[in-house]
Amino acid sequence: MTTYETVQKICADAKAASVSLACLNAREKNKILSEIAKSLSSNTQSIIEANKKDLSLAESNGVPAPMLDRLLLNEQRILGICSSLSSLISLPDPVGSGEVFTTEGGLEICCERVPLGVVAIIYEARPNVTVDAAALCLKTGNAVVLRGGREALYTNLELIRVMKDAIKSCGVCPDVLGFIEPGVGHESANALMSMRGLVDVLIPRGSARLIRAVVEGAKVPVIETGAGNCHLYVDETADLDMAVRVAINAKCSRPAVCNAIETMLVHSSVAAEFLPKFAKAVSDKYTLEIRGCERTREILPTAQAVTEEDFATEYDDFILAVKVVDGLCEAITHINKYNTGHSEAIITNSQKNADIFRKQIDAAAVYVNASTRFTDGGEFGFGAEIGISTQKLHARGPMGLIALTTQKYLITGNGQTR
Repeated sequence: MTTYETVQKICADAKAASVSLACLNAREKNKILSEIAKSLSSNTQSIIEANKKDLSLAESNGVPAPMLDRLLLNEQRILGICSSLSSLISLPDPVGSGEVFTTEGGLEICCERVPLGVVAIIYEARPNVTVDAAALCLKTGNAVVLRGGREALYTNLELIRVMKDAIKSCGVCPDVLGFIEPGVGHESANALMSMRGLVDVLIPRGSARLIRAVVEGAKVPVIETGAGNCHLYVDETADLDMAVRVAINAKCSRPAVCNAIETMLVHSSVAAEFLPKFAKAVSDKYTLEIRGCERTREILPTAQAVTEEDFATEYDDFILAVKVVDGLCEAITHINKYNTGHSEAIITNSQKNADIFRKQIDAAAVYVNASTRFTDGGEFGFGAEIGISTQKLHARGPMGLIALTTQKYLITGNGQTR
């Protein structure tokens, strides 16, 4: 078969299997998730061995350290994935919920939550997404078709094998979980993007380039996610010790994830005190390259010169753009010009400035005195996430169970005509 025919068959099989999956009750779907968690735990070593193959290939191909960290699966991370599954099991199933009302003519109308159908996901080197995405879709009665990146191929194949065996052990057709191997080039991704009628929604997760390619090239509905050019603004009223802690966490705890900051803006009245304090604290733990504006470099002579392109870049690395600004308005204008609608933060002791920042910043998640690293389905209490939507229709921000459902109107009458 051609690549297109292979992808078409996987999607068609998922579509057929989704009908019976949508009929399962919450207890039956939770049983599937429980069996997946048990299987992942019992197959930890085989998953780690597969992951080692991917890591070895990635290292030989010169993949930078922060991206290797995204690819890594060890016992602790697999345990974390299983813990996320347990949290997901404990959450209420949104399917079947809704409101009932009666019209003047006596029609009983129920607006009920139902699965989307077949959810497809194109993503890069984050094997935890393989489990999180599958689990969220299965919990909401959706079939799922995954197309992971080449960097995580061996890990993903082992994760898919383990999950399919668990699904089958519950008496459910394993075709509800489809996996498309990346192959060479973008042929399989392009084929998946064209599966109109078989795929109900497509969610890209990964680099800005990947997301843009899917948004511009897909023939199926797309939820735009993930690209994270995030900012932290240190206000003139900020607690500077807090600002240092938050900035280091937001940039350096995991620089290759989408909720890490890429630019820090600092009010001119505190820049001379704050920037050396920040530079000293961060250098004690990390090697961070600072690219600063002219005023930043006057305070930090070792900083590199920042460019316009830097302000628009999601580095995914230990690089931070820094700009000194003269007020809240300038900071907000800069952020709204360059941000990707993901996560933005202000450190301030002014309630007025906090309120203005919240109202005027155009982003899915806006923080006051906290790190942007909290933009995550697990941290928000969603169990896991299918992605972080940076658009405004259907869903915005971390997408959990509700975002994977739509509504259906069920109308009951007793012979009414119009």
